[in-house]
Amino acid sequence: MDIPLIGITVLWIFLYGYLIVASIDFGAGFFAFHGKMTKQDHIINDLISRYLSPVWEVTNVFFVFFFVGIVGFFPKTAYYYGTALLIPGSVALILLVIRGSFYAFGNYGSKDNRVYLFLYGATGLLIPAALSTTLTISEGGFLEERDGTIVFLAKELFTSTYSWSVVFLAIVSVLFISASFLTYYADRANDQNALSLLRKYALLWAPPTIVASLLVFIGLKGHNLRHFNNAMDIWYMFGLSLFFFLAATWLIYKGKKYGIAFIFVMLQFFFAFFGYGASHLPYILDPYITIYSGVTNETMGITLIIVFIAGLLLLIPSLILLLRLFLFDADYVKGKK
Repeated sequence: MDIPLIGITVLWIFLYGYLIVASIDFGAGFFAFHGKMTKQDHIINDLISRYLSPVWEVTNVFFVFFFVGIVGFFPKTAYYYGTALLIPGSVALILLVIRGSFYAFGNYGSKDNRVYLFLYGATGLLIPAALSTTLTISEGGFLEERDGTIVFLAKELFTSTYSWSVVFLAIVSVLFISASFLTYYADRANDQNALSLLRKYALLWAPPTIVASLLVFIGLKGHNLRHFNNAMDIWYMFGLSLFFFLAATWLIYKGKKYGIAFIFVMLQFFFAFFGYGASHLPYILDPYITIYSGVTNETMGITLIIVFIAGLLLLIPSLILLLRLFLFDADYVKGKK
């Protein structure tokens, strides 16, 4: 049994789940603020509020599973990433606290407060930007060992064009995923005004998503040639991602089968995300940690695999139940209850 490979695969599934669920949440907050500022809040904000109300508290469950799992499976990551993520990780944590707090204040306290809505919308873009630096750091070149101590090269990170291309991709991906889902949600609610506006948002953010992806590939070639070559070896994964992107965009453009279009969006990011992860192996942090050098002992590894698979089997049905009870309930989605 290849425990390290199974372990990282399970963790990557959790991270993919977080990518999709959190992107919808983060993007929805931004669109709500944008709607308020452009005086289109009467069109989309009620719909967005109906989506956010039952799910905003469970969004980070996937991330917590991944964070605990990565340290459990690969203990060395705590030492290296603990140094590397001191600045971006602290920023992301503060933004998560602000986001949760001001969502509660805005919905259960002072209604229609622009400051609260701004903070909620802005953090929806800043959090993925901050978290995306983890992927950048994993490519190597931003940490250095000096006399047995890990030093984070912050200047190199903040001046790296590759780093900023990843941040750009994270932001536009959030907006595209969220707009695609909300378009489907508006269609389910039979809200034609919201559908028309959100469909425009989905089509607006589709081209930047592909442009950002190309910029990341170009940047990766210059920053980590080994990873780039590995990615080219499994080019079909990224080819499938592009195919599903084009299929989803075409359906949204034609104004039909929005549910299938969003499934295609999920498949687009599934193949891109797993293609990226597979081509990055065996490194977790290049060149310091691989899935084999940093893995925990076999007994702990097997135990964690069992626990996390059980958690996944519990989490997915729970999320489906939440969707059925609230988001896709015929009356709830139309705002009748």
